[in-house]
Amino acid sequence: MSTRDQIVEAADGLFYEQGFAHTSFADVAGAVGISRGNFYYHFRTKDEILDAVIARRVEATRAMLARWEEESGDPAGRIRCFIRILVANGGKIAAFGCPVGSLTAELAKLGHAAQAEAGQIFTLFRDWLRAQFEALGFAAEADGLAMYLLSRSQGAAVLGSAFRDEAYLRREADDLCAWLDAKLSPTRKD
Repeated sequence: MSTRDQIVEAADGLFYEQGFAHTSFADVAGAVGISRGNFYYHFRTKDEILDAVIARRVEATRAMLARWEEESGDPAGRIRCFIRILVANGGKIAAFGCPVGSLTAELAKLGHAAQAEAGQIFTLFRDWLRAQFEALGFAAEADGLAMYLLSRSQGAAVLGSAFRDEAYLRREADDLCAWLDAKLSPTRKD
């Protein structure tokens, strides 16, 4: 892995665990084990690092969505993959919140120009979830269902972090899967 990639990876972790505003050049350089001079060769400003971190997260999200497309032959299974993020990342979410939600919220509070870029990840999830619901035959309400699922998962991440409660995150994921099953039930009355 190149030094630049190491810097971006370390910054990504530190921005998630400490927050963007509370992470310094020295923190990132120390995590990578390089001198500040070598650090400045790759990035001149903290905003340049932030842009690289956001690009890394967007790329990782696209790769994850593509992997779910390959792993699950049906849209409902792919939606369950999204829901199960709460369980798969439960320890980190309980400790630090959702990496996407926490960064976009922090950047919004700071009035940072990159807030819209960070929000792209939510757009990727929204568009992808909408496509899954459309494939399930919910064309008219696909976007509303996608937004409902996004808001429920973000709410669960916030509360799971606030209470440091992984068990709560598992219960919420189970409840969301039950909600999906009810939506898919041929006897549903909605």
